[in-house]
Amino acid sequence: MGVIEGVMNVLFGPGRNMVRDTVEVFRENSEAGAARGHEVHLQTLTQFGAEFTKQRAGAFDRFMDGVNRVPRPALALGTLGLFVAAMVDPLWFAARMQGVALVPEPLWWLLGVIVSFYFGARHQVKTQAFQRGMVETMSRVPQVADTVAMLRHLRAGTPGVADTGPDARLSLSAATPGENAALDHWRLVENRDTMNG
Repeated sequence: MGVIEGVMNVLFGPGRNMVRDTVEVFRENSEAGAARGHEVHLQTLTQFGAEFTKQRAGAFDRFMDGVNRVPRPALALGTLGLFVAAMVDPLWFAARMQGVALVPEPLWWLLGVIVSFYFGARHQVKTQAFQRGMVETMSRVPQVADTVAMLRHLRAGTPGVADTGPDARLSLSAATPGENAALDHWRLVENRDTMNG
């Protein structure tokens, strides 16, 4: 037995698996790769969750949020305003468009980049807000499911929904007719009609 062990140590090295080490040169160890992928996934989720725990409540943050909401409506209303101006005063509009025609092409490119980055950033913020809303909504699903189940149980067609249970006072009050002004008036009118008729 000692000879075979010595030969294996010479071929594969003491305490190591040369076959595994050689194969890992050509193919990734699936178990180690899965562990690394799991660690990356956990760190990504931790970072994603940390982004949404920070609450911005300062006056400057609220002011900047308001400023960020101005460009899109301003662009939309400004474009509509140009159409109105073209119809109301064509000469004034034509003079302004001649001025726009003199703007150099690099400035148009710069404007395109600024607008693209602005709308791209706004799209990313809105997407993250949507994802946060989805996570909050999904966290409420079990509570909503319980409430819906409870409401279904309380429907009039559900057997036993009006069962008073072991409460004797409630059973007695449910079986004893109470005062009903409309019913009393109806009985009075019926009795009068019966006596007159």
